[in-house]
Amino acid sequence: MSSLLTESDLIHEAEVVWLENLERLDYVRQALDKTKRRNTKPPYARDGRMVGYALLDEDASPDPDSGLYKRRVFFLLPHDRDSLPDGLYREGAPGEAIDPRTIEPRKPGAKTPRSQSGSAAVASVP
Repeated sequence: MSSLLTESDLIHEAEVVWLENLERLDYVRQALDKTKRRNTKPPYARDGRMVGYALLDEDASPDPDSGLYKRRVFFLLPHDRDSLPDGLYREGAPGEAIDPRTIEPRKPGAKTPRSQSGSAAVASVP
């Protein structure tokens, strides 16, 4: 899924756990992953690295068909701005990119000038 998550997708989030310092990240990608557990660090099977994840409350129920929980995971890929500042996303950002400073449990997060243009661009605005 993309950054177009709604609060109804996230109603059972209890906490967001960050694995990295957010001050160094202009944006993170977010997705809903299906996991076996609701309150442990989820497995990560993408390129790049997981930088955070959501823990679900006790009222969260697994999907009746799969038995899995839908949980939000935050990640970065090897070609993202933090690793390649002069690369593909020197300007602009991937569609699922949001500013990690706007993320809270049960809140989808938002695109900001920093997430879309970079901290250097924001710093140069008078």
